[in-house]
Amino acid sequence: MDTRTRTIAKAVSWQILGLFSMTLVGYLFTRSFAASGGIALASALTSFVFYCFHERVWSRVRWGRIYEQSSRGL
Repeated sequence: MDTRTRTIAKAVSWQILGLFSMTLVGYLFTRSFAASGGIALASALTSFVFYCFHERVWSRVRWGRIYEQSSRGL
């Protein structure tokens, strides 16, 4: 399981990338950097919260994980 600090660091780096891509997409639709920046910022803030929540929930789900057998003690 990741630490909370790692989860937040991953969310921040992902949102920085998303902020730039969403600004570009918003600009293509609106032809306004102010409007596209506002849309991108609102999206980044809400996505950040949901990403952190999503990561913490999935870190507790055991399904689909592969656990290696420890060779200690042999």
